[in-house]
Amino acid sequence: MTETTVGIGGAAESTDMVLNIGPQHPSTHGVLRLRLVLDGEVVRHAEPVIGYMHRGAEKLFEARDYRQIIMLANRHDWLSAFSNELGVVMAVERMLGMEVPERAVWTRTLLAELNRVLNHLMFLGSYPLELGGITPVFHAFREREELQAVMEEVSGGRMHYMFNRVGGLKEDLPAGWLGRARQAVADVRSRMDVYDKLVLGNEIFRGRTRGVGVLSPEAVHAYGVSGPIARASGVDFDLRRDEPYLAYGELQDTLRVAVRQEGDCLARFECLLDQTHNSLDLADACLDRMAELPPGPINQRLPKVLKAPEGHTYAWTENPLGVNGYYLVSKGEKTPYRLKLRSASFNNIQALVELLPGTLVADMVAILGSLFFVVGDIDK
Repeated sequence: MTETTVGIGGAAESTDMVLNIGPQHPSTHGVLRLRLVLDGEVVRHAEPVIGYMHRGAEKLFEARDYRQIIMLANRHDWLSAFSNELGVVMAVERMLGMEVPERAVWTRTLLAELNRVLNHLMFLGSYPLELGGITPVFHAFREREELQAVMEEVSGGRMHYMFNRVGGLKEDLPAGWLGRARQAVADVRSRMDVYDKLVLGNEIFRGRTRGVGVLSPEAVHAYGVSGPIARASGVDFDLRRDEPYLAYGELQDTLRVAVRQEGDCLARFECLLDQTHNSLDLADACLDRMAELPPGPINQRLPKVLKAPEGHTYAWTENPLGVNGYYLVSKGEKTPYRLKLRSASFNNIQALVELLPGTLVADMVAILGSLFFVVGDIDK
């Protein structure tokens, strides 16, 4: 096979064309480049090219103390900042053998689920936009604003909350905040049928996504894909249910894991939508439980210089985009010797190598958008 790399213009009819999508492309939630080999309009080979946003976060972890690394860690997936912080502090607390106060456990669980809804609303709105439907994104941002308001009130941040601390949370909740959070959850839930009717009920959307980009369970296991994308292919795995952390062990009656068998773009969108509905239910369950909790501390008092004992540990969490893992190695100093971050988007995006060959260029954006990744989460 002969290849012709084309900038502007066409290729000879007898050769395959190499087409670069990106690195600046409006359909990629960040700076990603796809190198496609095309035979006419059919993709023959696809290679994701990453690294355009790389900040060397894992190396920077080694030069920051255990309080400062939280700031670095919450930025790689900018739609899931609270969940990112959570994994890091859980790893450090596990190294220290530290028990977190009950109020902090339930508050963390509540904020993690609100953060999950914020993440999913972005994709529920932007994915139809990539397929030509502009209306859902306006609805998504309205709902996001309601939840952003309560998250901003409690933490002071709109994207990078910096509310987790080793041993608990930064401070207690503002007076009356639980009631305002409950109202925001109720308001968002009352309007979620927009996505059921406006998006899933749209025959053009269904035509563009049903049967497109089918990912097999074997490929899910081979590439380490996780989260809603894996569950849409029938891989029924969710850490909140299968290895509970925080307060999820007490929320098993409310927690419902959305699973589909089709593995196509439509199934991935449906899983994301079902998970959003369930996260709102989990948030309500947390609010109910927190209303019953007696007053108490929200964090542990820490020494001025925090040092983790020598050793290593691994903590993992069910982040909105999939499984995030944190492998922490300590030499007994105030900084980590090594903190390896296993981010969900990095594994999920590899599936493009399997998904794109044999599909049409017109379906490429539908498949790409349905993987629900954040490029900062790939590059770290």
